[in-house]
Amino acid sequence: MVKLAAKCILAGDPAVGKTALAQSFRSDGAHFQKNYTLTTGVDLVVKTVPVPDTGDSVELFIFDSAGKELFSEMLDKLWESPNVLCLVYDVTNEQSFINCSKWLEKARSQIPGTSLPGVLVGNKTDLASRRVVDSAQARAWALGQGLECFETSVDPTVPRTLDGAQKLTPTPNT
Repeated sequence: MVKLAAKCILAGDPAVGKTALAQSFRSDGAHFQKNYTLTTGVDLVVKTVPVPDTGDSVELFIFDSAGKELFSEMLDKLWESPNVLCLVYDVTNEQSFINCSKWLEKARSQIPGTSLPGVLVGNKTDLASRRVVDSAQARAWALGQGLECFETSVDPTVPRTLDGAQKLTPTPNT
């Protein structure tokens, strides 16, 4: 059994649900933040997850990053050398989806000349009546950027969503 470590950057606009996703993932859906609290800087979530179809595991260090421009300068140092990116937008907020391009560019600039695997996560799908970002549009954009694409809400399906990021991390002999 091999235990790997991977740095995952959780990025996106303020109030898209990054912290709620991270907390729900850490607790296997048992806990999530119901009230919005501004993240200032970066919160670190660590969880060991199995690599499917192997006896290996990945210790996933999830850097839950502030979405406010005010804190963007401090992210440069904290975002150094990521292994995987989890880009989050709110399906009820079109601007949060549009801004994913900016977040992706910022993350990829941390490892120039190298491909950064990642996932695009459309969050807050439980607010279906307020949805403004079309699933097909998000999938097409993600595919064009070389990203996997998932949609979720902070409920028991969350571990499956962020496990998608874990599947993109390096495995032995790769």
